[in-house]
Amino acid sequence: MEQVWGSLIIFLICPLLGGLPLIDWITYGLSKKRLSKIGTKNISVSAAFYHGGQLAGILAVLSEAAKGIIAVLLTRLFFPSGSVWELFALIALVMGRYWMGKGAGTTNVFWGVLVHDPVGAILTLVLSLISFTLFRDRKSGKLVALFVLALILTLRHPNQSEYIIGAIALTSLLAGIYQKIPDDLDLPQTNVNPESKKMFRFFRGDHAILTLNDPLNPQKVGQKAATLSKLKRLGYAVPDGWILPVGDDFFSLINTLNPTLDDPLAVRSSAIGEDGETASAAGQYTSIVNITNSEELESAILICQNSYNSPAALQYRQDKQQKDTGMTVLIQKQIKGVFSGVAFSRDPVNQLNTDVVIEALPGDASRIVSGKVTPERYQVEISDLKNSNLDEIEIYISGQGDVPQHLIKQVAILTRQLEDLYQGQPQDIEWTYDGQTLWLLQSRPITNLHPIWTRKIAAEVIPGVIRPLTWSINQPLTCGVWGEIFQIVLGKRAKDLNFEQTATLHFQRAYFNATLLNTIFQRMGLPPESLDFLTREAKLSKPSLLSTLRNSLGLLRLAFREWQLEKDFQQDLQRYFLPTLNYFNYHNLNNLSIEDLLNQIEQILLVLKKATYYSILAPLSFAIRQAILKVPLEELDNTAAPEVASIQSLANLAEEVHHLLPISTIQADDYASLFAHLAEIPEGKNILNRFQEWLESYGYLGEIGTDIAVPRWREDQRPIKALFFKFLLNPEPTSIPQSATQNQQTLWLQKRLALKNKTTEIYSKLLSNLRWHFVALENKLIASGQLNQVDEIFFLKYDEIKALTQQLSNLTDLIQQRQLQFQENQELTQIPYVVYGQPALTNKILYSKSSSRKRLQGIGASPGQIEGTIKIVKTLQQLPIIDAQTILVIPYTDSGWSPILRSAGGIISEVGGRLSHGAIIAREYGIPAVMDVHHATELLKNDQRVRIDGQKGIIEILES
Repeated sequence: MEQVWGSLIIFLICPLLGGLPLIDWITYGLSKKRLSKIGTKNISVSAAFYHGGQLAGILAVLSEAAKGIIAVLLTRLFFPSGSVWELFALIALVMGRYWMGKGAGTTNVFWGVLVHDPVGAILTLVLSLISFTLFRDRKSGKLVALFVLALILTLRHPNQSEYIIGAIALTSLLAGIYQKIPDDLDLPQTNVNPESKKMFRFFRGDHAILTLNDPLNPQKVGQKAATLSKLKRLGYAVPDGWILPVGDDFFSLINTLNPTLDDPLAVRSSAIGEDGETASAAGQYTSIVNITNSEELESAILICQNSYNSPAALQYRQDKQQKDTGMTVLIQKQIKGVFSGVAFSRDPVNQLNTDVVIEALPGDASRIVSGKVTPERYQVEISDLKNSNLDEIEIYISGQGDVPQHLIKQVAILTRQLEDLYQGQPQDIEWTYDGQTLWLLQSRPITNLHPIWTRKIAAEVIPGVIRPLTWSINQPLTCGVWGEIFQIVLGKRAKDLNFEQTATLHFQRAYFNATLLNTIFQRMGLPPESLDFLTREAKLSKPSLLSTLRNSLGLLRLAFREWQLEKDFQQDLQRYFLPTLNYFNYHNLNNLSIEDLLNQIEQILLVLKKATYYSILAPLSFAIRQAILKVPLEELDNTAAPEVASIQSLANLAEEVHHLLPISTIQADDYASLFAHLAEIPEGKNILNRFQEWLESYGYLGEIGTDIAVPRWREDQRPIKALFFKFLLNPEPTSIPQSATQNQQTLWLQKRLALKNKTTEIYSKLLSNLRWHFVALENKLIASGQLNQVDEIFFLKYDEIKALTQQLSNLTDLIQQRQLQFQENQELTQIPYVVYGQPALTNKILYSKSSSRKRLQGIGASPGQIEGTIKIVKTLQQLPIIDAQTILVIPYTDSGWSPILRSAGGIISEVGGRLSHGAIIAREYGIPAVMDVHHATELLKNDQRVRIDGQKGIIEILES
């Protein structure tokens, strides 16, 4: 009973003892400073030394030592000396110290362990001091000390499992707290209490002068110095440099360096927050060049530091909502440049210009950035570096001047190399050339080219030019569901992310925010090339084990959702999806009032949000499982996919009709005369009824299933009737080539594919019903005179439509303006697949001057090789004659394209991947297909002979 009371007392008294703010009281009594309100706000021994001086620090050590000793001695009143309960008491003490006293409790633990196990404590102290003296790194020193403490205590009690657990728990708790609280030793050295300076310098562990050869943390030395350090260590030609961190004394650095007339130095700013993605701070801080003696160096350092607090710099940080942190000074050897300049990997003024832009002049780099002289300007079109050897790179230089062409080429290649190094983020570099070496002086993101937008994935999800109504519904649905999925993984770390910015329209086409997605992926622990993957189809490496562990809870939550996906879908199918769809099947929309239509639209949108969740997560789940199981897509049976099942069903119907109605009795030259003939003969009525039943089943499909502004087959039957006529004249086998016998892994993946297909069907049906409700609403508004023509409703946003129905506004002029803008955007060619920043509206798209390529690369989506003749089809409204020798080139693939895809000998699509509609159709029918060939409808020409390899994704142009 005594030990029970003892444990209760330990867990009650020790946390209170640990949280007692004795250090704060001592420091305030001696210096009138409240530690809880200044500096890092830690109430710690190091804070007492820093702010209060030696006496405050010594008394702080004594007070915290007393806490640790008291905790151990208190435990011995109830438990044997040296028991594991003494470690538990220290754990309780540390927890109280952290939760209430805002400190780690290192002093408490050391003195407590010294009483608990003097030998173990002394051994830990000696080994830790040796390691710290050798490595001079505080973070490593702390972790080494904790590891040594746990190891020594464990070795001294090898047969006591509960003791080993206690020792590991105590050291792990301290290690976790070290990660949570800021370190007082990181505070500026200039503000330390003079009495404590020597002690402070020793424990900072930074006697060695930092150089650009050292790994540098941008949070401590600024992005400029950290970037140059990284580039120098990667082998780029960066001049030697030395770092003066925020608050450090500069006398030792000045005594080390010896600038002369022959070897001058340059002093440059590297403020924390400078050279970032969204704020460059260009021109805000002072740099000084041509420093030739120590007196000039000291003066230059002070001038550079003082520029941090200039009115202009203060206003700039306020405008950019940056915290005042401090100025790191970078001192570099000054290169005597023969030619110097700046370069931009993308044009910062014209975002649609993909050339490298170079500004250069004879002399050193300061002439360019000074703004006092007009530099020579060059534009360099450069081919993709990643798929070319350096001697194969195509270069086209525009602009003439004194700078040699070979140097311009070198600068252009360097600039694009740096963009590639930073995963596609456009770079602004400063360079100089001394006659032998091209030196890199600076590299930073081009701030006005952020965020980066990509059509990758977006152009497949919702292709083409998008009308306002479609986007006003699709954008919040898609962004909201993706935001929900990301929040499952990130939890609280998603609070500062605006998921409404996940997607936007440029040129009325959908783009995803690659910069935001890259930030999300980085926080999820995905590899650093995530941005490159989104914009350039780079391959992703495996995430690190540390990042996976960090996100383990979120990934487990997502894995649970994925595991429950089929069960949850079946529940929602019975509870929401089927009842909603069945209700609409038995109600005539033309009999509903405007108010009833709006109410039903709201109901569809609520259900559609749930369907959107499954339409995103089911394909994602399938892709993850397929990647894990490594099951080839060709081994899966995709006949249940709507785009496959619909056409196969139509072919079956045509074959039945062929047997019932011999072709010799059909008096028709095209589908229109065929259906007119069928309506006149007795046997034809049954056929027309069967065709109508087919439309009831598959009429929800259309050319673009995700765009509610595009008619469905039920409304526009011409493509389907034309295909039916073709099937009737030329019957095709009713069976699709089947894959080999499926093993257990394939069968398991097949179930997930079936779920993907079913979610696609439900999502498409709900979107079609949403369209038909808006069409019915439009008819009512036309009848009432609020709209004038068919399809006008799709040029209004959903909120505008609701306002219109309440007669709150007249939107005729707005509709006409948007119709004109829509037509202009439809006529644009060579739409960029990556957009940087917010490009100005233009009716002319710039594209490559070197587009006469003989070989194009895409994504191999369906294996096989074929030579054939190009037929470009941009819309289903104008279809050419297509046969087995036709290589069909299309802007995108959707279920509505299925009728013509299966007739082609090969398929080339501007967008899409191995799981796109076109790829599925191609694999089912054994048609070679290449997806994601940017601008294929512009680069290729009708009647060209080409050879495509659907395995490798290669297109060879055989003749013009």
